[in-house]
Amino acid sequence: MANTPDPLLRQNEHDPYTHGDGTVLAPPTSIFKRLRFLGPSVIVSGSIVGSGEILLTAGLGANAGFLLFWWVLVSCWSKSIVQHEVARYCITTGDTYMRAINRVPGKVRGVAWPVWVALFAFIPGIAGLGGIVGGTGQGLSLLIGGIDSKITAGIVAVAAIGILATGSYRYLERTLLVFVMCFTFTTLTCAILMHDTQFAMTGEDFARGFTFDFPLEYAALAVAMYGFTGVNGGEIAAYTYWCVEKGYPRFVGKRDTDSAWVERSRGWLKVLRLDVWLTLVLLTLATVPFYILGAGVLHPIGARPEGQETIELLASMFTETIGPWSLWLFGIGAFCILFSTTLSGVGAGGRVFPDYLIEFGLQNRNKIKRQLWTRGYVVVVPLLAYVLYCFSLRPIQLVMISAFFAALTLPIQSGVTLWLQRNQMDRRVRPHPITYAALAATFVFQLCMAIFVIWYTVIA
Repeated sequence: MANTPDPLLRQNEHDPYTHGDGTVLAPPTSIFKRLRFLGPSVIVSGSIVGSGEILLTAGLGANAGFLLFWWVLVSCWSKSIVQHEVARYCITTGDTYMRAINRVPGKVRGVAWPVWVALFAFIPGIAGLGGIVGGTGQGLSLLIGGIDSKITAGIVAVAAIGILATGSYRYLERTLLVFVMCFTFTTLTCAILMHDTQFAMTGEDFARGFTFDFPLEYAALAVAMYGFTGVNGGEIAAYTYWCVEKGYPRFVGKRDTDSAWVERSRGWLKVLRLDVWLTLVLLTLATVPFYILGAGVLHPIGARPEGQETIELLASMFTETIGPWSLWLFGIGAFCILFSTTLSGVGAGGRVFPDYLIEFGLQNRNKIKRQLWTRGYVVVVPLLAYVLYCFSLRPIQLVMISAFFAALTLPIQSGVTLWLQRNQMDRRVRPHPITYAALAATFVFQLCMAIFVIWYTVIA
């Protein structure tokens, strides 16, 4: 059995970002009081429900029909446990995500190997962001009409910089809440209205969706969809930073030996659990309708969205279902979805970036000017993403590059979480054995999928 670390072991490693000025706070005692402290779920949902859903999920439905409906549900539901357990560790220890994974054994030039993997993932991550910025620009172009998507994508990049440069968590939270509500309502409305048309989903379609078949001709798109829908690895990491900025680790306080700290931790973990459940509900409500629309509308008419006309083809899900007037409805929904992904994705990256500098020894944890580095990141990265889109003009391919790599790194994240909980976490706030077993099962599933991706792309 692994040794339980001394709860006071890292008191001298104070991090002003996670345990800043301010007293601890007693946790809310009722579900209604807990609702007041939710928020990270809204921001991360702005990233979760975005490019993976509108580009990859609808694209998979367009190609495979209803055959892989079961796979979409697996993608939505199988990663939230990792999201919860990574956040559990960070909230109760005061570690940031990057600091946590740098505790794993196996150093390369003094830095743990998972940190190097995360750094390497930056390149495909920018490619994915390029697809998102480009898709958002195409959505805006659809609304305005007559303007090249290169111009509108540039407008999107500049608008994102303008919003994110403020560095305000509350402003971002409120902005994304509007976008999340808009795109969830839009997609649900269209999926419901579809059932009064010739494209209505039948009982036979539903049964076909649960045959658990997995045709290899759709494997690349299906795996990419798994890597980029639900909570992907980057969004799981980002979620921990939004929890920090909401104040959860500060409310819990630095680890202590007394029972008050344990009770306080357990109380705030109940808030965390509710917030993760909200994330799961939001992403399911917004993901499943896109697959149904892709499979029910695009597949029968032979539409296969891919290039510069991607958003226009995806608009057929609405126009073929409820009439030409809904082009505006789709355009607004697509813009809301993809722009919210841009905001939350870049905003999260800006909060992670200073930790790279700290863990590589380039900045001092207690002296680093986080806001300055975050602001620089949110100015430069949208411009890089825009340049990538201008060279490609194929949003789905850019997103698939990032999504494939995300699928490969998922088992690293779940495996590291298992190790951290077993070796670095206070025994008194560890997960229940059933939860730990479920996390281990998720790790095995993701590892098998990563092996399949390597076999399929390199060997087969």
